[in-house]
Amino acid sequence: MKKLIKDKQKQIPLRFEYVLIALGIVYGDIGTSPLYVMKAIVSGNGGLATLDDNFIIGALSLIIWTVTLLTTVKYVMVAMQADNHGEGGIFSLYSLVMKRAKWLVIPAIIGGAALLADGVLTPAVTVTSAIEGLRGIPLLSDFIGEGQGTILLITIFIISSLFLVQRSGTSLIGKAFGPIMALWFAFLGVIGILSIRFNPHVLLALNPLRGIQLLFSSYNKAGFMILGSVFLATTGAEALYSDMGHVGKLNIYGSWPYVKICLILNYLGQGAWLMQARLHPQNYPVTELNPFFSMMPNSLQLFAVVLSTLAAIIASQALITGSFTLVSEAIHLGLMPHLQIQYPSKMKGQIYIPKVNNLLWISCIGVVLFFKSSGRMEAAYGLAITATMLMTTFLLFQYLRSKNVSNIFCVPFLVFFGALETSFLLSSATKFMHGGYVAVLLALALFTVMLTWHKGYQIEQKQSKLFPAKRFVEQLRQLREDITIPYTACNLVYLTSNGNMNHLERDVLYSILDKRPKRAQIYWFIHIEVADKPYTREYRVQNFGTDFCFKVQLKLGFKVEQRINVYMRQIISDLMKSGEIKSQSQVYSLYDEKNVGDFMFVFIRKTLDPDSDISGIDHAFMRLKYNINNYTGSPVRWFGLENARTIEESVPLFMKSKETDMLTRMDNKFTYHDIREKKNA
Repeated sequence: MKKLIKDKQKQIPLRFEYVLIALGIVYGDIGTSPLYVMKAIVSGNGGLATLDDNFIIGALSLIIWTVTLLTTVKYVMVAMQADNHGEGGIFSLYSLVMKRAKWLVIPAIIGGAALLADGVLTPAVTVTSAIEGLRGIPLLSDFIGEGQGTILLITIFIISSLFLVQRSGTSLIGKAFGPIMALWFAFLGVIGILSIRFNPHVLLALNPLRGIQLLFSSYNKAGFMILGSVFLATTGAEALYSDMGHVGKLNIYGSWPYVKICLILNYLGQGAWLMQARLHPQNYPVTELNPFFSMMPNSLQLFAVVLSTLAAIIASQALITGSFTLVSEAIHLGLMPHLQIQYPSKMKGQIYIPKVNNLLWISCIGVVLFFKSSGRMEAAYGLAITATMLMTTFLLFQYLRSKNVSNIFCVPFLVFFGALETSFLLSSATKFMHGGYVAVLLALALFTVMLTWHKGYQIEQKQSKLFPAKRFVEQLRQLREDITIPYTACNLVYLTSNGNMNHLERDVLYSILDKRPKRAQIYWFIHIEVADKPYTREYRVQNFGTDFCFKVQLKLGFKVEQRINVYMRQIISDLMKSGEIKSQSQVYSLYDEKNVGDFMFVFIRKTLDPDSDISGIDHAFMRLKYNINNYTGSPVRWFGLENARTIEESVPLFMKSKETDMLTRMDNKFTYHDIREKKNA
């Protein structure tokens, strides 16, 4: 397992501007839950006519204490303590506990795959739901019409615009969305208070026993399956943990109390309105009743629909930024192929991964076109995230044990949250045949990729070898001076993943000496380390006592573009000035007094020999891994070498070859076996 290497990140301070950014980035998903949670609960029980006060209070109690236990206790109070130098998310958590047991990679992969799948579904569901809500505005209902064509066009346009602005960085997005979400939560709280004052009896929902009673009561027609709807109130909790690195834990601590109070007030307000409305159920639809919009005065409904539409659009952002963080962590852990990562702002936690952004965008559009309506999408919504939460609980238990927390706390934590989330998972599983299979298939595809990469990485590590560079210096000297072999380049440069300054990888040496002897004036072995500070530009050199063989470690800030050819020319000029290497004057050149020679950059890709002695399952993993690698992009672009001379060379994985039968020569009078028998006689 590759070690997750991260420098100590400076804690993002608690400031009002960062709290505002946190509102815009982190809380979109959980902040829009009042739009549909009570609607789903009422509809699942058969409509307004089936309700009584005990049901309403019990349902509210389940919502309040689910948000409190899962979000406040588990994530804000416990999980956010398990940060990896400021970064959160299930992969960051796994990196803290992976040494405790090898099998922990399985819950990490399951949880990560499920959360990424939810990152595809969330934008599709929330944006489509919001746009469908525009039908409630008389001025727009004629324009939208009865069909879904206009809804789909608007939805696709909004989703595309959302993914397009990701390259600007989450800081810019947060500054734009933050004030809107601050207004949204204030609106939730005020509307809730206005409704509560007409029926303060609803405050009895603060008693957790009322929720437990509802689960076993006869007036709860859904039974334990009601938890599938209740769970929707806390679907954004995992994204909150994943987005911690973008805004800092202190700013989440500072903003969460405000967010939670506003959410609870709005849920209580919806419950108070339901208590009044159930006295006249004939005035309301059986299944399409939405307490959120119904409880407010007619004069505010237009404003509420527009504001909720904006909030629903913003809800997609939490999962998108969380997906970037998850993929970045997975790459460092050897669970996903290397992808180009960009840092749009001066904070290292704020990242942008072009390929992931494009893949999420295409997948979201595909989900919208496949389901066509939010009602069908909601069947898949939330199913995957329950698996992520359960896997996070297992890993948190291991983290607490690693910190020597007493079993008096650890075991009850595992049993309580494990049982609670298993209940939510089972109740959500009833959605499988109604669209939940889409979430499962997405998660399964991502799980396959990550498991393949992990298994393939382990196989490669077993075959990987390092050799002391000084053992091969003499061979490189002889090759350099062998005039029977044409020059490959003046400077032959290998990009290596090994940061040991005194050793070289077997693959590199095989490429130089065995693949096809490559003669050069100077051999360079470059290792790049990404620094925590944004604009670091440092390097160090190991010359092995020569003037023709160098290992260089480049330390570049995360905001510095990795244009290796530019930095190599500077390094060579510096070494010429210090007398460590000679001038590389060129006879033929467009430029006068050019003293740096030409370059050839070599990138190595491993291949699997068909005759490798490897088990069938391992062979399948390696074949799939290398096929995936062919589609992840060329390292030539990652290092800014589009205009340089490059070679992407394949080398075998060096698996032990299978034994093969010897050939028999047929064109002589005696065969090989006849000759051998004659000699033995």
